[in-house]
Parts: sequence; C-alpha cells; structure tokens
Amino acid sequence: MNKRSVRAWIMYDFANSAYATTVLAAVLPIFYSQVAASTLDSQTASSYLGYTHSIGMLFVALLAPILGAAADRSGKKGNFLRTFSLLGMVATLGFSFIGEGDWLAASTLLVLSTIGFAGANTFYDALLPDLVPSGKREYVSSQGYAYGYIGGGVLLAVNLLMIQKPEWFGLSDTLAGTRLAFASVAVWWLVFSIPLFRASSKPRIQTAAGGRNSTNTRSDKASPADRSGFSGLIKTFKELARYPQLLKFMVAFWFFNDGINTIILMATIYGTSIGIGSNDLILALLITQFVGFPCTLLLGKMAERFGAKRMLYYSLACYVLIVGLGYFMTSALHFYLLAGMVGLVQGGSQSLARSLFSELMPAKRTGEFFGFVNVTGKFSSIFGPFVFGLVGQITGSTRWGILSLLAFFVIGMALMAWSDMEKGRKDALGEAPPANGTFPQSTVPRPETIS
Repeated sequence: MNKRSVRAWIMYDFANSAYATTVLAAVLPIFYSQVAASTLDSQTASSYLGYTHSIGMLFVALLAPILGAAADRSGKKGNFLRTFSLLGMVATLGFSFIGEGDWLAASTLLVLSTIGFAGANTFYDALLPDLVPSGKREYVSSQGYAYGYIGGGVLLAVNLLMIQKPEWFGLSDTLAGTRLAFASVAVWWLVFSIPLFRASSKPRIQTAAGGRNSTNTRSDKASPADRSGFSGLIKTFKELARYPQLLKFMVAFWFFNDGINTIILMATIYGTSIGIGSNDLILALLITQFVGFPCTLLLGKMAERFGAKRMLYYSLACYVLIVGLGYFMTSALHFYLLAGMVGLVQGGSQSLARSLFSELMPAKRTGEFFGFVNVTGKFSSIFGPFVFGLVGQITGSTRWGILSLLAFFVIGMALMAWSDMEKGRKDALGEAPPANGTFPQSTVPRPETIS
C-alpha cells in the first residue's frame, strides 16, 4: 500500500467537501433565491432550483455507468477524476459572476457543477480498492469522510464570516462576500486536489487487488453496450446475477441511503416548519461537520476490530433513534442535539457502506459497479423526499413526514441481514463459480496477501 497515494486520496475528500457544504447546503440556495432568481416570485424560484438539481442528477445518472466502464477498460480513472473535478471547479467559480435575474445562467452552472462533483466522486470511490488492501479499507474510507467534514466545515465557517462580516475581509457588502465565498470554494477544491491529481497521473500505481499496473489492467475495447447509457445499465444489471451478495447489499443500500439523504435534504425545511430560526439551522450544520470528524474516524477504527457490517448496523440503529426523537423535537436546543447525533454516524455510515461495496465488487470493474451504484442510488433517492412530502401533506404535519423515514432504515437493515459478506467477497475474488457453473482459469489473489 502506497501511503503517499492513500494520503492524497483522503485529502481529495477534504477538498471537494467544501462544495457540498458551502455551495449545495448553505450559500447557493439563498443566493439563487435572492439574487439569481430575484426577478421571479419565491415559489417559482424554489421550484426552478429543485428542477435544476433534478436535471443535474439525471445527467450524472445517465453518464456514470458509461464512464465507469470506460475508466475500467482504459485504466485511466485518474484522468476521468481530474476532468470532472475541473469541470466542477470552473462551474463553481462561475457563480461569482452571476448577477440579479440571471437564474438561467445560475441553473446551467449548477447542472455543470453537479455533473463535475458527482462524476468525479464516481472515480474517486473506484480508486479505493486500487490503493488500499482488503481489511484496511474501512478505516481509510472513514478517514476520507472525516477529513471531508473538516475541510467542508472550516471553509464554511470562513465563508459565513465573509457573508456576515464582509468588512473584515475588505469587502463592500454581503453580496461581495457571497461572490468571494464561491471563488474560495473553487480555489480550495483545486489546491487540495493536487496531491491526488499528481498521484493518479503516474504511469504505474500498485493496486491493492493484485499489485498490477492499474493503468493497464484492461486493454480490450469497449463493447457497443458500454457506449449506450441504458444498454450499459442493463448489461451491468445482468452481470449482478454473478454477484448475488453484492445485489442484496445494493438493494439494502437503496433503502437506508435514501433515508440518510432525505434527512440531509429535509432537515432544514423540517426545522423551519416547526419554528427554528435560520441562524440556529446554520450553526447546527457546523456542529454536524465538526462532530463528524472524530466520530467518523472512531467508527472506522471500530469497524476494523468488530467488522464493518456490524458497525453499519449500529450507525443505522442510531438513525432510527434520531428519526424517533425528531418527531418530538420542539426547540432549537433539540435541533442542536440531533445535529450532534447525526454527526456521530453520518460520515461513518456512508464510509462503511462504501468500504463494504468495494469488498463485494470485482477489483477490475469497480468503476463500472460504483457507477451503477451511483446511478441507481440517484434514482432511488427520489422516494425519500417524496414520501416525506406526501405523508406530511396527507396528515397536515411534517412530524409524520419525518417519522415515515423509519421505514427506509428498518427495511434497509433487514435486507442487509440477508446478505452474506464473506460469500460476497469470495464471489468478487473469483473463488465462487460464475453463472455457467464453472470456475475461471485463474483467480485474483486475496488482497490481504499483497505486501
């Protein structure tokens, strides 16, 4: 395992999390409504922003499996990572030049930055098994999420000062501070991505799967199926029949990850609906970031000792408690406490799921399968917010909407219990017979045996 390359991989999460916190969660929604879409009424502006997010994720969903398969065959995951990251950075910088009423330009930039951010993450995830041997991925994956909390949280705190105290930075007003915040995200993302850009551009990277040259593990040309979005998805789905444990875990992931994402997306709306102020909501977001750093690392370490699947169970059980307590929440103090609880498990649960996926995927096809996971995860993620809104509308209370998310976690945990991780690892390593009942001529050596 090349420690320098692993550190570079971890640092990329530190870099791009600034986009997730400042742009997606905190600053852009307000900027879009008050500046870019200032010529529209507030309801229309909110709808346009929602449509823009949907369009961006649709593009990501359609592109991910094609690009993932292409990266596996060309062995150039690093090149794809750099291309999509730079797209996201340039689009983020573009927000600094948006003026009043430029909602169409802002929406276009959001679509492009979404494609860049999410597309790059597909290849970032796929690099994990290339760099880290089995048994170490849980902790390394958790380190990525943990440093992401720090990177996103630190820059968000600075950005909020730019906006609320622009005179401290020699700026004329809040709008100037907001524009500088967007530019700072682009620069931050670029600077802290450089180590991984350099590491992934080297002609030879020792992979965890077998010590082979990761830039030349596949030389065959892409088939026509790989060049078509829908046929590529169908092809990958058919291949999942050879990896039944991966498929079982994937279905479980669709449920519990939808619950996690819905909490992330709807927490602010829910807090607002029960009378919690915007300053308290933003401060709670910062609390989640900084609690998440040490707790994500701790959960990764505990996973090395007790097993990733067991610790993922514990983190999902904590989410069940969060949802239950959220139903009874009445004050800002309660929201702070729940934000801290989310910080305890949010990064850890996501990093452990990523690590478990990497164990269940064949080493030479991680880009293709992670692309498929990202695609199907994006499509499945529409159901959580939809159920939240529908239940809230029917009952007339968002409290019942938040309580409805219990179903996603309970179903996800039940389905995860059905999957056999050890058998899945053997399937991924070629130790189990494929669909035709015969063993391959050779198998990939166990990552644990690679020094």
